[in-house]
Amino acid sequence: MNIRDFVLLVLICLAWAFSTVLSKVVISELNAPPLFYAAARFMVVALVCAPWLLPVPKPLWRIILVGLCMGAGSFALVFIGLETATPSATAIVSQLGVPITTILSVIVLGEVIGWRRRLGILLAFSGTMLVMWDPRGVSASTGLAFVAAAAVCSSVGAIMMRQMSRVRPLQFQAWVGLVSAIPLAFGTLLLEDQVMPRAINGGWMLFFAVMFAALVVSVCAHTTYYGLIKKYEASLIAPLTLMCPLFTIALGMAMTGDRLTVSTVLGSSIALGGVLLIAVRRNSKLPISRTAAATR
Repeated sequence: MNIRDFVLLVLICLAWAFSTVLSKVVISELNAPPLFYAAARFMVVALVCAPWLLPVPKPLWRIILVGLCMGAGSFALVFIGLETATPSATAIVSQLGVPITTILSVIVLGEVIGWRRRLGILLAFSGTMLVMWDPRGVSASTGLAFVAAAAVCSSVGAIMMRQMSRVRPLQFQAWVGLVSAIPLAFGTLLLEDQVMPRAINGGWMLFFAVMFAALVVSVCAHTTYYGLIKKYEASLIAPLTLMCPLFTIALGMAMTGDRLTVSTVLGSSIALGGVLLIAVRRNSKLPISRTAAATR
């Protein structure tokens, strides 16, 4: 990989990490409604990417389900989780998407995995359990449980997307935005209280967070990332994207005062080591690195 492309990948990972920490700030500290925040993001994405809606991907029902899983479902769960979970822990637990997608690729797509990826799956789950460790016992916080559910949701969407004919990156973003904005809008109207006063209270920070997540992350970063995936082997790109959770941990400490415990550091190391083992092995059925970015 040349220097220019490496710098681009670093900037992409920084954008993903900053978006996670920024989301924590607006949802937890400014009390912005999480479903409203997710709906606003996808509305902007849908509007900006509207020219790429056509031609309609086939079958239509599958892109709708993919959009609901990788868009509305995944992001709603993550943002709800961020009400109580720290950005650092969220970044690590989100990595469960890689081993879960690998397991689903075995079950659904018939992928054959060797002992290294099996070991990676075991390490990823074990490390995540350590991150979730509570001194009073083994228990996942409510927030991290939502984040883990989001990882499952996005993994199901990734497997379904693999069964579709090829969809262009901006076309994918357009449909995810359209499919996600509608149910999230109804969700915030039906399930969240005092939406407009809380949104107004978020002020310019909420507006900036929505625009950054929609334009910089969903439109620019994802499109650039897919370009790098086309240019380089997924086995090269995927391990380098582990910079993202490391950046998130660093930004979380700087911006939201995250504290790293021994169990968090040890669990993060084990989990990321497991993800690395999975990522460096070739997946003939599903290039995981291609689908992981779509849910950030």
